[in-house]
Amino acid sequence: MIEIRWLKKHSEFVEAVALQKEIWGFKDIELLPVRLFVVASKIGGQTLGAFDGARMIAFGLAIPGLKPGGQYYLHSHMLGVLPEYRDSGVGRAIKLKQREDAIAHGIELVEWTFDPLEIKNAYFNIERLGAVVRRYVINQYGSTSSRLHGGLPTDRCIAEWWVSGPRAAALLDGGPPPPREQPVASITVPGDIAEIRENEPARAAEIQSAVSRKFVDLFARGLAVIGFERTPEAGIYLLGPWQSK
Repeated sequence: MIEIRWLKKHSEFVEAVALQKEIWGFKDIELLPVRLFVVASKIGGQTLGAFDGARMIAFGLAIPGLKPGGQYYLHSHMLGVLPEYRDSGVGRAIKLKQREDAIAHGIELVEWTFDPLEIKNAYFNIERLGAVVRRYVINQYGSTSSRLHGGLPTDRCIAEWWVSGPRAAALLDGGPPPPREQPVASITVPGDIAEIRENEPARAAEIQSAVSRKFVDLFARGLAVIGFERTPEAGIYLLGPWQSK
């Protein structure tokens, strides 16, 4: 039985920092420090952990943010799951706990960034949680030491999760599905991109560059990612007019 609970103790924050090293392989200088977890827990952020018995196997960290015009939201900065617990529903359980807490505090929007080449993650964000994507950032975090980033620029999509909106309600609460916008464009990522990134770094960089140009161009036209399809050959972002949260 996996337990999801709030992290409150200094020892738990230390454990979350250690998990960052194990999951991403970051150098010490790139780790989110214990102090950030402490601060987040005290200023309206979220510090969540998943435990298998006494062992922490995953964590999530979110910090409060403020939009122009005064809208408060949560920036879900990091969510990590140990490799042997992936595909077990642990990440989803943390996101649902995050959503429950946001709704309880009157927060409508949770945002986070994700690598557009991580097509499994993209499918989860868009089709399982109901997030939409309208913004793309080039090399958001600069080059990192993480083996998962493969030495590529850290280009990122920004996921918008309207936690009480019809998209999320339909997927997570069994609510009526919102009107489905008609896709007018698509962006394709090869299904074997993980192997390409590991074994053919030059080709991976070319793929990332092409994907980046398409995102920037289509977002500049006012389109948004409104769906995602997976096949054995590819992950496909579906873009169209954004009408419903």
